[in-house]
Amino acid sequence: MKKSYKCEVDCANCAAKMEEAINKIDGVKSARVNFMTQKLTLEADDDIYDEILDAAVKACKKVEPDCEIEI
Repeated sequence: MKKSYKCEVDCANCAAKMEEAINKIDGVKSARVNFMTQKLTLEADDDIYDEILDAAVKACKKVEPDCEIEI
């Protein structure tokens, strides 16, 4: 399953760190955090997509605590 979400990221460096952190999560096929469009695109296994999405949000908050992702 592949979905896109609106996210608020303060800088391109934070977006890159978020993307790297999300791509390390087991079950993630690909993740892209685009600073210019303020969008997170996540592709992951269908069976555990919700768990991976929760882990991705936590990973983003760890990089930038005030990051907001509209789910």
